[in-house]
Amino acid sequence: MITAIVGPSGAGKDTLIAGALAARPGLRLVRRVITRPSAAGGEDFEGVTEAEFLSRVAAGDFALHWQAHGLRYGIPRAQVEGPGEVLFNGSRAALAAARTTFPGLRVVVVTAPPQVLAARLAARGREGVGDIRARLDRAGFALPDGIAATVVVNDGTVAEGVTRLLAALQPVRA
Repeated sequence: MITAIVGPSGAGKDTLIAGALAARPGLRLVRRVITRPSAAGGEDFEGVTEAEFLSRVAAGDFALHWQAHGLRYGIPRAQVEGPGEVLFNGSRAALAAARTTFPGLRVVVVTAPPQVLAARLAARGREGVGDIRARLDRAGFALPDGIAATVVVNDGTVAEGVTRLLAALQPVRA
């Protein structure tokens, strides 16, 4: 099973994913490739140059790749292959392509109220005021047609958010 965890910047996706991985060791997280220096902080990712990223696209190294916020993001093909439950931090804009690439894709949207998003974005210190405004404007971005998702509202403690994410990751019972 492959699950895309998506949602606006500042929703706490990385924090909740880390908590879910600690609580359920059988989960596997894809380490994304991003065209930003690895020292930029945030999630554990592989930072590459634009040229290296494009070379890897041409070589077919990515099962999925997209652009957002002036950066390129890739999901390495080798990390989504094999058994087990795989999570990746994705983009709502890439979900249509993800659904085609990963039949049976499950989507979980992590979100929070605008004031919570704004406070979290300001606290992480990676974006200026204009960038934060742009990210907040994008926070209400609708999912592509035909994409169903489970929504996790992350507006409380980390423990509450992780509990909500774990509940969303439970297998669907027929």
